[in-house]
Amino acid sequence: MTAKIAYDDIEVGTELPAQTFPVTRATLVQYAGASGDFNPIHWNEKFAKEVGLPDVIAHGMFTMAEAIRVVTDWAGDPGAVVEYGVRFTRPVVVPNDDQGATVEVGAKVTAKLDDNRVRVDLTATSAGQKVLGMSRAVVRLP
Repeated sequence: MTAKIAYDDIEVGTELPAQTFPVTRATLVQYAGASGDFNPIHWNEKFAKEVGLPDVIAHGMFTMAEAIRVVTDWAGDPGAVVEYGVRFTRPVVVPNDDQGATVEVGAKVTAKLDDNRVRVDLTATSAGQKVLGMSRAVVRLP
């Protein structure tokens, strides 16, 4: 696959299309099965509250993966992402109801680098709270 966005067509300040990702308890069970992370804070409300959490929380790596989708969808090639890192700032609390939670993600090109690479800073929030800090990706474009 090759990225569909060309380096020469991008300017610093370019905003990527924002996306909202739903997260339900069923989503967490599916992710636990795929990742092998069956920590009870991600599926057992009683346990999560006993350890001081407000409710079941989404896996940090799941939240991180959902956020980078904004960048991979924009670039058109997941392989174009050559670096990605975040700091986990708050958990995504997932109530046991029909709605669950949402993670809202926006992103902006903040630097043009050498070798046709751009730095993209992401903002991820849930319930009005920032859930990822220092969320940055470097993307190589054609």
